[in-house]
Order: sequence, then structure tokens, then C-alpha cells
Amino acid sequence: MKIDPKNLDWKDAHELLLSAIVPRPIAFVSTIGPDGVYNLAPFSLFAPVSIQPALVGIGIGWKRDGSKKDTLVNIESSKDFVVNLVTDELAQEMNESSRNFPREVDEFKETGLTPVKSDLVKSPRVGESAVSLECQLRQVLEFGQLPRRNSFIIGEVIRAHVRDGLWAHDVIKTPNLKVIARMGEELYCRTTDIFEMRKPEEF
Repeated sequence: MKIDPKNLDWKDAHELLLSAIVPRPIAFVSTIGPDGVYNLAPFSLFAPVSIQPALVGIGIGWKRDGSKKDTLVNIESSKDFVVNLVTDELAQEMNESSRNFPREVDEFKETGLTPVKSDLVKSPRVGESAVSLECQLRQVLEFGQLPRRNSFIIGEVIRAHVRDGLWAHDVIKTPNLKVIARMGEELYCRTTDIFEMRKPEEF
């Protein structure tokens, strides 16, 4: 089977990429709107972009009517955001936050999660998350045509919050983190089936 994504409609191209590139980490993004309302939303087009400076990238699709999602509007307004990692215990709240709530709704209240004041950015972090990354907006790249437009957010991590007990010997002990990841369709996976493979020695 040979497939050219440019020949597919949006839905089929979406399913091709997001079912082939798996598992994908979930950025549980918390922001604050121009009106002071808190927003939460999960995004699985998420990856580290650079180490120094510490940059992360998040892909945000626009709404079907061609308007920007609340998360994008908020990031462009406040110039910051927080990426909260999703552990198994936060799965249901993360899923609930994906609803299309009206802009005036505080999604922390809707999900029952706790907003915690960040140290260096205006957006709150999720108190229940084991790892939260405070990010300043560095750049917004835009792709595609309306109404199926996409924005790629690049943010600099300026402070990380790691739950006590997870950080040891200058590294996060990922086997203890127990995050979940996104698969294709409506599937998720747990990152608890882990094996070690050491890098080969150089010649």
C-alpha cells in the first residue's frame, strides 16, 4: 500500500498520521484567557524541540468553523502556558477537558482539578500533575488553509515542577511516572511496559 497524504481529505490524512506515529505524549495545557478564565485542553501533537534553549512544540488545530481554539487565543494573549503531564490517575479529567466548553467556562472547575499559581508565568498549573512545565511563548507557526488551519506553538520551558520522589540522580525516574500516551482512533496506552536497551559502544 502506497499513500500520498496530499491526496487525502483532512480526516483521512489525520487518521493516517496519528495512527502511524504512536505512542504520542499528551500535553495537558493550562492557560489563562484575556478575561481571566482558566482553560485546560489535551494535545497529542507534542514534542521536545530543543534542549538548550529548552523548547517544546505543540500542534493546535483550529475549530471546524475556522476560528481559533481557546488555548491558542489564550497563549497568544498571555504569551505563556503550562504543559502538565498526564498520569494514569488524570486520564478521566484529561478526557473530560477535551469537551468543547464555552469560552467563559473555567475548565478546572468542570474537571475538579486544582489550579496552582505558577512561579514565572500567568497561566496556572495543574496541582495534581506529577510534572508541570512553565513555558513562555517563543513562536507561532501556521500551516494549512481555512477552515482546517493548524498552529504550531513553540514555547521555552523556564521552570519545571517535578513531584517529590520522581527526581533522583539528576533525572526523572520515568518508570515511577506512569504517564499515558495517545494511540490512533480513540485508543490510549500506559507506559508501564518498559525495557532497557543500552546504546552500542562507539568504534
